[in-house]
Amino acid sequence: MTRNLVYLYLISPLHTGGATQEGNLLGIARESHTDLPYIPSSTIRGRLRASAEDPVRTTLFGTELTGSETLVQGDIWIGDASILWLPVPSLSHGVVWVSSPMLLNRWKRLNEVDSEIPLEYSTNLKNGKPIYLKDAILKDANLTKWESWSNFIPQSGNTSDIKRVLVLPDQHCATLIQMSLWRQVKIKLDENKTVDGGFRYEEAIPPDTLMYFPWGTTSQANGSAPTSSQSFKDLLQKDSVLQIGGQESLGRGFVQHWLPTETVKELQK
Repeated sequence: MTRNLVYLYLISPLHTGGATQEGNLLGIARESHTDLPYIPSSTIRGRLRASAEDPVRTTLFGTELTGSETLVQGDIWIGDASILWLPVPSLSHGVVWVSSPMLLNRWKRLNEVDSEIPLEYSTNLKNGKPIYLKDAILKDANLTKWESWSNFIPQSGNTSDIKRVLVLPDQHCATLIQMSLWRQVKIKLDENKTVDGGFRYEEAIPPDTLMYFPWGTTSQANGSAPTSSQSFKDLLQKDSVLQIGGQESLGRGFVQHWLPTETVKELQK
């Protein structure tokens, strides 16, 4: 399995449109089997494609289906972006980043990590005091001290603020993530600046969330795989900040992205 990853640290709330809208709630893209927010690979691919120039654009991402032009597959494939750690407010610790065994296992399968997946309720905050998370109170007696927690935090200056972590059961983590999504109320005003119709809520993944997506070369690349792989890395190195998703005019969707440390070292050789 490929170990090529790109990490995303959200600088601002990120909204990618979902398939359905329920009532006055404009939801975001969610995984069908977990209901967790994610960033579709097509969204990431489209944004990176727009930032590339020909002939690199065509080589990496293929041709667009326009007119009589032949559709050609590109040399690079890109996967969906998954959540690794998501920040939630805490009355006792300010902000605590949460994850779950399933999310950590998903990430570990793409990495060489010697440490075992931690038990539920593992944390580096076990100090005799409870942890307050929204409406939940986790007593210290129910928590497990997690010594190797930093092995599950990708090493980068972007992740230096992630110092308070907690692993929750899968279903509890999913519930807390749902409760911690960024929600904005939007209304429509008419020419007299009065409310026209009702209002709606728009969801977004909160800033300071750590995500990642896998990538690799397709079978189409054949002998050009090394060159295409390097070209893709060079494209990522051009600008460390990307805007993904909608509402760019409102400052939404800006992310800091980087390659894993070992990949960066390869680029510097």
